[in-house]
Amino acid sequence: MANQLERFVKRKNYLIFVDSDGCAMDTMERKHTQCFGPGLVDEWGLERGRGLILSRWNEINLYTTTRGINRFEGLAMILREISEAGYDIPGLDDLLRWTSAGGALNHRTLQEEIERTNSICLKKALLWSRESNRQIALLPKEDRRPFEGVQRALARAHRYADVAVISNAPLATVLEEWDMYGLLEHTDVVLAEDCGNKERCIAGLLELGYARDHVLACGDACDDLHAAEKNRVFFYPILVNHENESWAEFVSDGLERLRAGTYAGAYQQEKIESFLNNLSE
Repeated sequence: MANQLERFVKRKNYLIFVDSDGCAMDTMERKHTQCFGPGLVDEWGLERGRGLILSRWNEINLYTTTRGINRFEGLAMILREISEAGYDIPGLDDLLRWTSAGGALNHRTLQEEIERTNSICLKKALLWSRESNRQIALLPKEDRRPFEGVQRALARAHRYADVAVISNAPLATVLEEWDMYGLLEHTDVVLAEDCGNKERCIAGLLELGYARDHVLACGDACDDLHAAEKNRVFFYPILVNHENESWAEFVSDGLERLRAGTYAGAYQQEKIESFLNNLSE
């Protein structure tokens, strides 16, 4: 994260964070249903439970309040459930310890833990994650596009705000997808999994001197909401299955309220309630 911040210069008084998968980019469902979930079944040889396992993977990562969870935390969650259902998952405790320790969860730290423990489960987790990334890179361009209105929204926001991409995905993947559709020109910095969790990323940029009531985090998952709340900045939700409408309102109402100083209070509470209600429907 230090390297990212070293390259970043605060230019404007407002700061807007935008999550990538499932928020700006219409990629999240395809990545999980076509890459992460099937890869889990294949890597751990879980074919006899394939249907139930894929359904549960999608629940965890797409359709409930754990939507947007770090891939390794999601993996630990479902493998624990699979183990409790009677499947043998050798070395599972190693994965559970690593994911619950509070450190950064990415390939670099996973490799370091593998070198320390020689755990078979951690080795398989790394193989699964790398193969998932390979499969994601093979998805056609039309399956890795932004939601309608995102480019217009970012361009509008960038007129008066610094714009930061904030994502749990690998940096190379985020850069590739955002560059593919010309979105990087409307951003100032990209903070991905190598920078730590979203709460830390927001806190790091706040140190550059932004007033908290001039900062807005856009996201589609509870992880985004919690990161905003922990840093006491505003949150704007991109609602699952209502993404295009959410981005349209972001331009017509959310941005204007941020600039006018009327985002706090009733509007912010309404946005949080609609977000949580939508995830629990």
